[in-house]
Amino acid sequence: MNTELKNLHIYDIHPEMTVLEIIHLYRKTETVFRKYDKQAGTCICCNALFETLEKVTEKYKIDMEELISDLKAEINRGTMDRN
Repeated sequence: MNTELKNLHIYDIHPEMTVLEIIHLYRKTETVFRKYDKQAGTCICCNALFETLEKVTEKYKIDMEELISDLKAEINRGTMDRN
């Protein structure tokens, strides 16, 4: 596989993206958001689907760098399959 293509996904997540955009592009990231539900005290996918990562991390006191790192790790885990 082309190294350039393989590394493309690691740069796809940024703070201005909404939860919905991320899950739409990478279905398997839903599990990452679910991991943060307890810390948030609510279902992020249910109650913050249209909010940006920036707003979600601010609102629910989640570390932005950690969340983005977890999302990127999930995206890049295993195959290049986006769904």
